[in-house]
Amino acid sequence: MACPVDIIFVLDESKTIGITDFSLLKSFLSQLVGKLDVASGNTRVGLVTYSSDVGTTINLNDHLSVAELQHAITSVSYRAGGVTQMPDALAYVRTKMLTLVAGDRTNVPNVVVVITDGQFSNFTATKVSIKINLLQGL
Repeated sequence: MACPVDIIFVLDESKTIGITDFSLLKSFLSQLVGKLDVASGNTRVGLVTYSSDVGTTINLNDHLSVAELQHAITSVSYRAGGVTQMPDALAYVRTKMLTLVAGDRTNVPNVVVVITDGQFSNFTATKVSIKINLLQGL
């Protein structure tokens, strides 16, 4: 039985992550998407990087084959950004990526996976942002 889902990975690329860990993260995600049901269209995967601002974006409808998606993920460059601004990244996901134009399907559950080292520039603002985004349906 098919279980369709739209998944967006939100990757911290702040300076505290480092290029080595960022490369490991990309390798892990590439392997993970290889296990998902992307080829049938049941699973769509998006990705956004962030630090002081939003970086690379892969929308849910950009790559509909596993090979294309894996290549796109491994091709993401590490920007070694400044501080970790998760509130901005989550707002971006909600307002720009979880839209019909970016490939979001209204009849399919959304899953947003945030990967960070946990060193937020403003912990209180991050907690408030997560609560707001959850209440607004992120």
